[in-house]
Amino acid sequence: MNDFLTRAIHSGRLEDSQYPGPSYPIYLSSTYNQAGIDSFGEFMYSRSGNPTRSHLEEQVASIEDCQHVLATSSGMAATAIALSFLQAGDKILLNSNVYGGTWTYVSDFLKQKGVHYEIVTDFNVYQFDELDPSVKAVFIETPSNPLVEVTDIAYVAQAAKQKGIKVIVDNTFMTAYLQEPLKLGADVVVYSATKYYGGHSDLIAGLIALNDSTLFDIYKKQRKLYGSPLAPFDCFLLSRGIKTMPLRIDRQESNTQAIVSFLKDHPACDRIYYTGLDPESDSYAIQVKQAKGFGSLISFELNESYHLEAFFKALKVFDLAVSLGGVESLICLPATMTHEDYAPELLHQIGIKSNLLRIAIGIEGIEDLKEDLRQAFEAAKI
Repeated sequence: MNDFLTRAIHSGRLEDSQYPGPSYPIYLSSTYNQAGIDSFGEFMYSRSGNPTRSHLEEQVASIEDCQHVLATSSGMAATAIALSFLQAGDKILLNSNVYGGTWTYVSDFLKQKGVHYEIVTDFNVYQFDELDPSVKAVFIETPSNPLVEVTDIAYVAQAAKQKGIKVIVDNTFMTAYLQEPLKLGADVVVYSATKYYGGHSDLIAGLIALNDSTLFDIYKKQRKLYGSPLAPFDCFLLSRGIKTMPLRIDRQESNTQAIVSFLKDHPACDRIYYTGLDPESDSYAIQVKQAKGFGSLISFELNESYHLEAFFKALKVFDLAVSLGGVESLICLPATMTHEDYAPELLHQIGIKSNLLRIAIGIEGIEDLKEDLRQAFEAAKI
């Protein structure tokens, strides 16, 4: 099976010998009967392994085209497990505007563990030759959150590997449908599968994809000890969501391009952040080189002639909420919502302003989305 959509639908079908069908069963049992005290089956306890979870992981491994996948209880669980090999005295590099939870985990929890960190403003011009040997990991989010900055994965991976540094890529915004970091040289890919993979804002989930068997064994043990595997029913929801993910993303991208065109011509927008905005930019060139699309996330700065709170209150179709990747369109204020844990000086340093809005485009009718923004801008005009 070569087509992504075909693999999304048909891969991972573990045999259910009793009642075979196109939808795999949900195995809710927490424990499994064994043949004897020294004769064990594939599954013993659901924290360690579960048939529904294994089905999901086979499905994801097929669309990621990788050897190993772990389904976790959240995207943050995936990130924490992916970084669990770091020890006291090690150092991690990460790009400046990443998901707020990732930043808090690195700057707070890992720091307490004795792991140092360095914020890199632009990995695309970073000089890896000058790195000290304590650097053990590079964590990239591309496009980044919320300023959609693009990092050249292949460049970073090649430079880092010469130093023996592991490269972890958060591919949440793109998914394997649009971007394949492992094929670009990354060692590990993590996802908040809550977003596009699930696609319906009805579950919390994470995914780790990799080919490194040694790291996989470490991660699998950590997931078991952290108690953070994905529950069977959530595995079912995620597996079902994956089957329609390409269709949803195609629609979301189409809607996003129309919304960008609308915002570009509107006086309420001082500046727009979108990976496909400027064909003459370096970031655009990198994006088209390493990805099949531009995604469906837009950020923009609201002009001071518009009242921020009035704009949010006037919206009727867009929901004021964090997260993204679902069928519904969401809007939020990163400075007080997704990135609330950032200190004010850090927000200023990386360019997340108090008037920066982030839009995650859904699959609604495009004219309804444009009209909702138009009338909300009108209501917010000072």
